[in-house]
Amino acid sequence: MQNWYHIIPKNTGLSSYIWIIFYLLPFFFIFKTSSILEILLGILLVAGFFLSYRRSFQSKSHLFYFWVSIDILISLALTLVFGYVYFSLFLAFIIGNINHRGGFLSYYIVHLVTTIAATALLFFLKEESLFPQLPFIIITIIGVILLPFTIRYRNKQHELEDELEDANERISQLMVIEERERIARDLHDTLGQKLSLIGLKSDLAGKLIHVKPESAINEIHDIRQTARTALKEVREMVSNMSRAKLEDELIRVRQIIQAKEMEFQLEGDPSLANTPLLVENVLSMCLKEAVTNIVKHSEATWCRVMIKQSPTEVLIKVEDNGIGIKEKKESFHGRGLQGMRERLDFVNGSLEIVSLQGTTLNIRVPNVNQQSEKEDPV
Repeated sequence: MQNWYHIIPKNTGLSSYIWIIFYLLPFFFIFKTSSILEILLGILLVAGFFLSYRRSFQSKSHLFYFWVSIDILISLALTLVFGYVYFSLFLAFIIGNINHRGGFLSYYIVHLVTTIAATALLFFLKEESLFPQLPFIIITIIGVILLPFTIRYRNKQHELEDELEDANERISQLMVIEERERIARDLHDTLGQKLSLIGLKSDLAGKLIHVKPESAINEIHDIRQTARTALKEVREMVSNMSRAKLEDELIRVRQIIQAKEMEFQLEGDPSLANTPLLVENVLSMCLKEAVTNIVKHSEATWCRVMIKQSPTEVLIKVEDNGIGIKEKKESFHGRGLQGMRERLDFVNGSLEIVSLQGTTLNIRVPNVNQQSEKEDPV
């Protein structure tokens, strides 16, 4: 509930000055009476109403319902004795703030029935004196009927808005986490391939340095160039400017395969037509990860890459004659292949792994652009 000093009802459509009038108005009804005892009784009832009204904002659970019940009894007493029915609007407001559905309905029905019954009895006893107030009393009864539901609806709306704001903040945090994971995967794939190439060329240069010094020098130059290329790609990736082309990636794939002293075969056209740059980037990163796994884990002697583009999909098949995934289960569940699946899921693609004699990876991505062009003329 609100703090005790926030006892002017908010979000009711009425100005605070009108509520102040409702606070002061009962004294006008009280001082109309000629009996000192009645005046004292009226002042005590008003003071008791405000005291219990304040306590209801401070209390929780059963004490809250206790103080609201006291307010209902005092409001009925003021209505029957002094003809002041307007405290029922304060009760309608506080009942509308009850979150528990059962408690809300119970107190709403009790308050509505008692207010209408007391007002009807008051008209029966003091019809002539209440006739000038009839429009205001009717407005009060309408407020008792509608105000609790209005307050409850607005509270629910504010709760939903707060939940939506929290959800949007959570989505923003998840987007940041997802972007960090994407950058981590890209760094892993890019640096993994380049460092593997540097390691292989370093081993090769070590073998050739005494046998073929000139070839060893060339390998060292290649190592330096590969390191510069890796640094450049990392900088571009961090600045979100890295967009790998499949043709460029195949050049690096050929280099790393040949550095491993494996045979490399390419079938198909790497220049994809009508393929979004994002999709081509995903395919390039997946091809890079697949070849890196072959170089690190397969112990194969050859690697074949087949690229096939049809009106419905782009297929990249990567094959090797290595030991297969069954003997290297950690590579199947490793971060590399998991990163490939996540990237392909983002563009509605799929990854199929066949491991019999060697390993075959089928990387498929639907050719969305060609499908849409085919459907548009119809």
